[in-house]
Amino acid sequence: MANTNLQFKTNYAVSSKIEPFYKGGKVQISKDEKYIFCTCGSRVNVLEISTGKIIHCVEHDDQEDITSFALSCDDEMLVTASRALLLKQWDWRQANCTRSWRAIHTVPVASMTFDSTSTLLATGGCDGTIKLWDVVKHYCTHNLKGSSGVVHLVQFHPNTDLLQLFSSSLDCGIRIWDLRSSQCVCVLQSHYSAVTSLSFSPDGNAMVSSGRDKICTVWDLKTRKAKRTVPVYEAVEGVVILPGSTDLAEIRVKSKDLHFITAGSKGVLRVWEASTARCVYTQTLPSTLPSASEEDENDNPRSLTYLFHLPASARLATVTAEHNILLYQLPALTTQQQFVGYSDEVLDVKFLGKGDSHIVVATNSCQLKVFELLTNSCQILYGHTDTVLTLDVFKKGSLFASCAKDRSVRVWHMDSDSGQVRCVAQGSGHTNAVGSISCSRMKASFVATGSQDCTVKVWDLPADCSAEGGIHQLTARATEKAHDKDVNSVAVSPNDKLLASGSQDRTAKLWSLTGEGTVSLLGVFRGHRRGVWAVCFSPVDQVLATTSADGTAKLWSLQDFSCLKTFEGHDASVLKVIFVSRGTQLLTSGSDGLVKLWTIKTNECVKTLDAHQDKVWGLHASRKDDKMVTGSADSNITVWSDVTEIELAEEQAKQEDQILKQQELSNLLHGKKYLKALGLAISLDQPHTVLTVIKAIREGENSSELLEKTLLKLRQDQKESVLRYCVVWNTNARNCLNAQAVLQVLLTHLPPEELLQYQGARSHLEGLIPYTERHMQRIGRLLQASMFLNYMWQKMRVAGGPSSTGQDEDMDTTPLAQAQPFFVIDKEKKSGSDERRDEGNDSDGEQDEDPDSCVEDEEELEDVSATNKASTDNGRVENGASHKTNGKHHSESEESSEEEDQEEETTVKKTKGLPVSSAQQCQTFAS
Repeated sequence: MANTNLQFKTNYAVSSKIEPFYKGGKVQISKDEKYIFCTCGSRVNVLEISTGKIIHCVEHDDQEDITSFALSCDDEMLVTASRALLLKQWDWRQANCTRSWRAIHTVPVASMTFDSTSTLLATGGCDGTIKLWDVVKHYCTHNLKGSSGVVHLVQFHPNTDLLQLFSSSLDCGIRIWDLRSSQCVCVLQSHYSAVTSLSFSPDGNAMVSSGRDKICTVWDLKTRKAKRTVPVYEAVEGVVILPGSTDLAEIRVKSKDLHFITAGSKGVLRVWEASTARCVYTQTLPSTLPSASEEDENDNPRSLTYLFHLPASARLATVTAEHNILLYQLPALTTQQQFVGYSDEVLDVKFLGKGDSHIVVATNSCQLKVFELLTNSCQILYGHTDTVLTLDVFKKGSLFASCAKDRSVRVWHMDSDSGQVRCVAQGSGHTNAVGSISCSRMKASFVATGSQDCTVKVWDLPADCSAEGGIHQLTARATEKAHDKDVNSVAVSPNDKLLASGSQDRTAKLWSLTGEGTVSLLGVFRGHRRGVWAVCFSPVDQVLATTSADGTAKLWSLQDFSCLKTFEGHDASVLKVIFVSRGTQLLTSGSDGLVKLWTIKTNECVKTLDAHQDKVWGLHASRKDDKMVTGSADSNITVWSDVTEIELAEEQAKQEDQILKQQELSNLLHGKKYLKALGLAISLDQPHTVLTVIKAIREGENSSELLEKTLLKLRQDQKESVLRYCVVWNTNARNCLNAQAVLQVLLTHLPPEELLQYQGARSHLEGLIPYTERHMQRIGRLLQASMFLNYMWQKMRVAGGPSSTGQDEDMDTTPLAQAQPFFVIDKEKKSGSDERRDEGNDSDGEQDEDPDSCVEDEEELEDVSATNKASTDNGRVENGASHKTNGKHHSESEESSEEEDQEEETTVKKTKGLPVSSAQQCQTFAS
């Protein structure tokens, strides 16, 4: 086997993720042009343009989808609207909801916008009304009625002195609202379909509107008349008036007249001259991107849904129907960045480029996506006409191959300088979908493919494959009927002399590639109970790894085709396998969403990574073997880094430091240095450890004073942590007394203003109330039970004893006096009762007047006890039993109560430690 002196891998850590951040809906770019805000179900994700990573996310607690949102013009405030008819105001940088209120609309909000002062918010509802909100003073200022149907567009005039709001609804008109009078002063009629966007000229005197009726209208806002209608011959979703002060000669803007740019169903940007209604420039699509025909224009996945102008950086941004966001640099409209909002199911992923700087991804589409890992910027490669199923990369990393359901094979080349990728070769020949592909290992000389037509093919590549020029046509040098069912996987050996194939027929086969124009069978690997999903050669040994739908991975000898090892651990199909650590370890991925790291020598699973929520189809290791990438059906792509020895040492140092702190804590508690002990426990952020310190304080002498003194000396951040821990402790009846003791100190000695400044104080106090009320109710029930037992004891008689009116006073209560009082709270009541009897209350006289009352009381007592106390019958006094028997009855009742509810007994014994008004205090602070 391979060299065993190598350091085995033990763990992988997530290095970066590419995950869905936009699934349709509104998109907005911040005023400083650094962030993109976009909806994704119940969340609004904030994407940093420079890195392409999600840096913030706000989400509604009710998990309701967000129907609209708006970012204030000063980039400070974000307001969201959900289907629950709630408006929420956010400090989006902290993901903190600062205010929420009912939207008043009877149906969800469809559109929102801020004015340029960031003080007024307009919301357009599906109920045909428009509400205006003062977000500073927190009240509704206007309720504008008159629109027909859904108000899908609201926009303030850029001149705040005019106090005008523009809106559009299903009647296709553009309404102008005077906010001084709350009246609609004009309806601009020109469009015969939905108005999609408005763009104002810099001086605010002109406006261009776009619609899905394939026209744009230029308006004079002084006269409120249409100056010109421009037919654009496509459904327009976005329009932007170009700045007149910028030199835009490259897009053929040669005069200072009004020009605007449109984005729509054709998927291209076009520049129009307003005075002549003429298109002066049309964006050129990449050569691999076919233009949309008139028939498929309505369903064109490349159609544009939004258009934004970024004046500070002289850029334009567009959003496509495929949820991609593209940034173009003016004046040439060159593509600067592209972000993929949603990738659908990931079917395969491979490292690519110099230093593995990129990854290429096959998703559930006919396109390939190439991501730059540093910025998450993406190139989309067009060429295949059906879903791309799998990929493989040649040794140098700049050349890779793909195959698809369209029965074709394509070879792609990445330019090492520009990073641009283009198709350099293609071939067709299979009669069914091509589901597997493998590249030659020593040099870029051929590719091998396996198909659902049960054949494998070997395709020779031209020597100048990567040179500039057209697309080379590939022809298969060898074709072989390899299996009885679909070929799921093929792999080329490190010396390019062998080919392995795995099939749905439960077998893997070994083939020789040394023959001229033929592929000859060398042997068959049999042993899997279900179809074989993947095959992979060891880089150093003469062994082959296979995975199967039977949940196992197997290692086979190439000499005698025998099974050397079987790796079991996945709960479902094992989909991929690769060798790492120079052939000494395996990585497998499965339908269970797990990635497992195996050491071959010990046949042991070293690490299980809970990588994804669905099938992990893609698994690939970098050429340096220092990282891997996984892609899943959950649409997520994860890059993992090998956890180095240094990182392991750091983790070990942290653990050792924690052990030392625990020892120090023990020493501090032993020395009764409670303040330092409490501070150290809080720094460990372990609620149970902090509770241990609190218990130690309360077990000492003068515990109340000591606890109060210790807690009040803590810093504010430490008090915040203690309050947070109290919420956890208070949910458990065993720890509630300690929690309430701490709360009594905090609520008694800290002013409400200080407490409410603590982070999360309001929610913490609200969480304390229901459990505190529950504890109080339980104690109330126990107090009632204790009073009943006291009453029962007073009424007891010794059977066969002398009947005298003073029996109650002369009864021997020695067992009670010697034992610890069962209910502390009843001592006062019992002594008060004795005092009343000493003062001469003739209770026996009252009993003599009604001789049946004692019998009735005893019968009632028997009924209740039979239901709730199992020991009552055993404790009945019979046949002249001595007074000592009465004491035994009390003891047995006590044991019964203790067995029935041990926690409640403990709580009653310590009622003095529970502040009775804690729930009321929490309620006051929370409100």
